[in-house]
Amino acid sequence: MNKLYYFIGALFVIVSLFACTQDFEEINTNNNAPVKVTSQLLLPDIQRDMINQVLGEAWGIGNIVIQHTAKNQFVNEDRYLWGEINGIWNTTYGRLRDIENIIILADETGDNGTKAVALIMRAWMYSLLTDAYGDVPYSEAIKAKSGIYYAKYDSQEDIYTGILADLTEANQLIAGTSGVVAGDLIYNGNLAKWRKLANSLKVRYLIRISNKKSPAAALNEMISNAVANPLFENNNDNAVFTFKAASPDQFPLFSARSGSFNEFRASKFMLDTLKTLGDPRLTVFFRATPKTEGSANEVFIGIPNGLNDVDALTYAGGPDNQSRIGALFYEDAISAEGLNIAKGVIMTYAELQFLLAEATAKGWISGNVNTYYTNGINASLGYYDRSVEPDYFIQPEVALTGNAGEDLKKIGFQKWISLFYQGMEAWFDWRRTKIPALTPAVSNQNGGKIPVRFIYPIGEQALNGSNRTEAVTRQGGDDINTLMWYLK
Repeated sequence: MNKLYYFIGALFVIVSLFACTQDFEEINTNNNAPVKVTSQLLLPDIQRDMINQVLGEAWGIGNIVIQHTAKNQFVNEDRYLWGEINGIWNTTYGRLRDIENIIILADETGDNGTKAVALIMRAWMYSLLTDAYGDVPYSEAIKAKSGIYYAKYDSQEDIYTGILADLTEANQLIAGTSGVVAGDLIYNGNLAKWRKLANSLKVRYLIRISNKKSPAAALNEMISNAVANPLFENNNDNAVFTFKAASPDQFPLFSARSGSFNEFRASKFMLDTLKTLGDPRLTVFFRATPKTEGSANEVFIGIPNGLNDVDALTYAGGPDNQSRIGALFYEDAISAEGLNIAKGVIMTYAELQFLLAEATAKGWISGNVNTYYTNGINASLGYYDRSVEPDYFIQPEVALTGNAGEDLKKIGFQKWISLFYQGMEAWFDWRRTKIPALTPAVSNQNGGKIPVRFIYPIGEQALNGSNRTEAVTRQGGDDINTLMWYLK
């Protein structure tokens, strides 16, 4: 009898195991945790996270170092006491993993349109990294699944070669592709506009490295064949991320506490420039002082960059007499009448026109430098729903004269104005041109020098030490004053 019980028990166990094994895979599959996702689910988060990070870096550092804004409290950033600034590094490398996954998926399915968008995003993202830090992991980055855990730092020259190649390939892929790209929050999947962005970014980056490599041949090839290399044609082509009125997709500063927002004030240099020119962007970028705002006699007062804590807070009699940043970038960011709410910028038509004006003034391309220049100013004004009278353009500070050296200064100056709160681009461009001639912050703690890069994240010393050391040695030190390749 006992033997019979043992036999039946054993048989039950065997049958149970067999039954479990039959549906083992189904039972152990969590349908709420997919191991593979589509590109349309990855792309929106990549775009949103990158734009938010770029805006955050612009607010905390970019606007300050380029003297668009200044601080009246907690003034370390304004005095160049930076330390490590890792937001661009961490966010970009984190999201580049998803970009690589999109490219892999696109190759598997033959989706050239989505691949082209991913290549353009990758080019822009790597440009942010190398423009901020110099040499960075590139060819071996995002390769942990292939067994590369300690990525070498590529030279900036090689990185820019890759960036330009990605943009060229993207342009060619879109040329033979139709349809739209799902999940795209920049252009709603419009590939024709992505193609214009690829080529417009290519103009930016060719000129970015022009101190090392002449862009003349490449620019002429593009300009001479607009069908094969379409560029931005007006503000409708601007590559911008439009935030929503409802949470959680609102403009990042909208949810910041008022105290943090109000630490930032108008830079005296920027504000005085706009006042002198009678520039209508003054009331977009800045407000009248709290003491006079809304009165019949509004007063605009900026503060010098880099004052110490006491002097900054008490300048002009205190915060009530210091102009704050415009409402467009805070309480009106989700409902600015006539401005279609605040946006995050990758690149604009205005920037492209200033680049082409510079290229013409330097003889790299043929064309009418004044036309490009005027287009750039009008496009920047139009972006903010503003315009000027013809007298604006005949002011000595604005009008071009045909003297290339003087004209380049005016082109660069207007470009500097137009890049207000557009990521780190104003800083990246200023390092190359030194236009305008900025005076280092008043009580700066950097030996009287305006910084030109971020130091590498400290974590890299522990996690990727030997490769970091090689890059530091090659460039000349891990310091905020070390010139990167295209600046030497």
